[in-house]
Amino acid sequence: MGISTHITQQAAVVEGVLIVKKGAGWTSHDVVAKVRRILGGVKVGHAGTLDPTATGVLPVLVGRATRVAEYLVDWDKEYRAVLRLGETTDTQDATGTALAQIDSSKVNEEALRDVVARFRGLQQQLPPMYSAVKVGGRPLYIAARAGKNVEREVRAIVIHKLEILAIDGRDVTLSVVCSKGTYIRTLCADIGQALGVGGHLFALERRRVGPLWIDHALTVDQIAAQAAIGTLWQHLITLDQVLDQLPALVVTDEQAQRVLHGGAVSPVGVGQLPSSPELVSVRLKDEGGRLLAIGTHDARTAGPIRIHKVLAEIESLN
Repeated sequence: MGISTHITQQAAVVEGVLIVKKGAGWTSHDVVAKVRRILGGVKVGHAGTLDPTATGVLPVLVGRATRVAEYLVDWDKEYRAVLRLGETTDTQDATGTALAQIDSSKVNEEALRDVVARFRGLQQQLPPMYSAVKVGGRPLYIAARAGKNVEREVRAIVIHKLEILAIDGRDVTLSVVCSKGTYIRTLCADIGQALGVGGHLFALERRRVGPLWIDHALTVDQIAAQAAIGTLWQHLITLDQVLDQLPALVVTDEQAQRVLHGGAVSPVGVGQLPSSPELVSVRLKDEGGRLLAIGTHDARTAGPIRIHKVLAEIESLN
């Protein structure tokens, strides 16, 4: 009798990351619930919430992929946003109540481009009241719905790219690439304020989350159709693929057994460890190339690789 790190074909079929193209009007939770029903109750989650009115890429995590969400949230994101100038709303988007309306016809293209340029790079952004950010353990949107304004702290974000794609009257289409934690609603409102006429987010499409592009996304109806004919597995991104930003280390058969039981392993014999002055996460794979776990290694102490998450199952062989 022995131990194998074999992952069953069934698990492979219903495990991984789906790039879902979310439609308008659905919450991210709605999408997760629909995919879960399609897959017959398999564990499903998501990484990176989209507002109900927003469309585009929503990474949906299936099976054990739900365990790696924390490694996806740091990915940058790319959006196509429409900023409507001249109207400020309480939610900073088109769903809110108008608070002020100012004629924006005198804002010329040169002034618009000058102001937009100021919002590139490292920025300090104040989270909107209508958001899930928690202050004192309570989401801000609860206080906002009660008509309250809560003291908030600004957050450091990075706008990697901000370009004007089109100008149509008071509507300005923007291409935005940004760090995690960026509110495009707030970006639009802040640009409008800087122009002196106000503004809000009129429409939003998320084009990319990390390496996951909208060109490869499936609608919920397409997911249902693929599942019905047994080809959905072709669209699932494996855990190993989605975690490929983490260095991969190969362990021996003996070390693999310890890894699968959550035991730390010596860095000796696992290949070249990444050089880093801090704690780093690594993928641990067996000699057959199967992903076993995610471990952490502290190069400062040269200590053992500690197991953070076991991702493969142990299957007894008779």
